[in-house]
Amino acid sequence: MSSEKKPVGFATHLTAGGIAGAMEALCCQPLDTIKVRMQLSRSGSLPGTKPRGFIATGVQIVQRETPLALYKGLGAVLSGIVPKMSIRFASFEAYKNFLADEETGKTSVGNIFISGLGAGITEAVAVVCPMEVVKIRLQAQMHSLADPQEVPQYRNAGHAVYKIIREEGFKALYRGVSLTALRQATNQGVNFTAYQELKKVAATLQPDVEQLPSYQHMLIGLISGAMGPFSNAPIDTIKTRLQKSPGIPGQSAYQRISAISLDMWRQEGYRAFYKGITPRVLRVAPGQAVVFAVYERVSRLMEKLQSSQGVEYSE
Repeated sequence: MSSEKKPVGFATHLTAGGIAGAMEALCCQPLDTIKVRMQLSRSGSLPGTKPRGFIATGVQIVQRETPLALYKGLGAVLSGIVPKMSIRFASFEAYKNFLADEETGKTSVGNIFISGLGAGITEAVAVVCPMEVVKIRLQAQMHSLADPQEVPQYRNAGHAVYKIIREEGFKALYRGVSLTALRQATNQGVNFTAYQELKKVAATLQPDVEQLPSYQHMLIGLISGAMGPFSNAPIDTIKTRLQKSPGIPGQSAYQRISAISLDMWRQEGYRAFYKGITPRVLRVAPGQAVVFAVYERVSRLMEKLQSSQGVEYSE
């Protein structure tokens, strides 16, 4: 089995990435909501309280707000998942091809990591940051969906975008963009590097297998996906708190980040920076397993379809 794949077109990245991202969102949104609530929670920092675990947090959400509350912010995620995934895979391939050796066409491990960093920054600025500002605002609302008289501040993703821009300005959608870019860069740098290298190992161990089966893509995606959250958990927690709150006039982004970090350290201790790490790993790791398995499967089907129609790939 060859470890080098022929480049595919934008339509393949768009379709495969979009389907993969939608499947990830539908499967993993409840864990993301629990993660956000844990990151925003101050339980354990107040006298007489203990830190609330991810199971207890999930149970509390269901009891107070109905099971549907676990899917708060799903509209914002789904509306951005297709461009996010298409940008992620398309930009990664573009950066990887640009950094490839001119003679051999191969990309070194270091340059694959750099390509992943570039893909993460690109998707963060283009899609992820504004999408997450809206998603977090929706997830942070602790209203009960079972009580129609309890009116939330934001009714849905579209209303949240409108209200945020009207009350706080367009720049509010990019609050925390530097932290988001840093998180996405480290995520995708680690993720793509680990995935590519593990694929090579799997191919070497199975020289007679032409294409790795989907379950192996899922397993490799699961392992590579788990590595990112541990490398940047503090960044993600600070980012969540920054994006949840309105900006303070006259305070720069650096000052706001510093104030949040210092307050967390003084009031809650170092463990506060790792709040939500369990549900985040439980969401990101299987999410990446779904993404890579679906992406590889759809890409392969589209390549076969294009080949059968006599479509030539451009180098």
